[in-house]
Amino acid sequence: MMNKSETVVEINKAMVAFRKEVKQPLKDKNNPFYKSKYVPLENVVEAIDKAATPLGLSYTQWALNDVDGRVGVATMLMHESGEYIEYDPVFMNAEKNTPQGAGSLISYLKRYSLSAIFGITSDQDDDGNEASGKNNNPKEQTRTQWASSETIGILRKEVIDFTNLIKGTDKEAPQNIVEQKFDINNYKLTEKQAAEAIQKIRNNTKTITGGKQ
Repeated sequence: MMNKSETVVEINKAMVAFRKEVKQPLKDKNNPFYKSKYVPLENVVEAIDKAATPLGLSYTQWALNDVDGRVGVATMLMHESGEYIEYDPVFMNAEKNTPQGAGSLISYLKRYSLSAIFGITSDQDDDGNEASGKNNNPKEQTRTQWASSETIGILRKEVIDFTNLIKGTDKEAPQNIVEQKFDINNYKLTEKQAAEAIQKIRNNTKTITGGKQ
């Protein structure tokens, strides 16, 4: 289960502002297996830090293993207010059971996790398959259309607004309950899922307000 501080209002406000300020880094590293370009970890970190630090946002990541021996990375998002969100670890199997293989996978998982949380478009294709030893044929790749940073920003704002709305009738309703109600899983959503969640929130808002926004 994802761990959160009692409230995450300030984090969500900062993340909405972050989406407006962040500049997507250039995909300037080549993936020879997929003949595509992607953003290396150091460029992802640089883009995030430049926009996040002035907004009081920071993060920490650490590597771990699960009971099956898979390599994983966990990420915690923090705000200067003291609020935090600790995301569930992401695990994969390393292609080679060597320090180099584990190190390569850890770097990929760090980049993947940060990109998902902060809405960084770091891939044209999934270069993590090289690290995990899975499916090196680009024709067999199935790409997932993750929600854009703009869509996630809109969704976060809708969640905040809806939380504030229902607090008028239910002061005990925390934001994470709203996220659970609308099946928002750590904001790691496809474009379709995010759009559907936004529409559901707006429909519920209309029901509560009688059509008045």
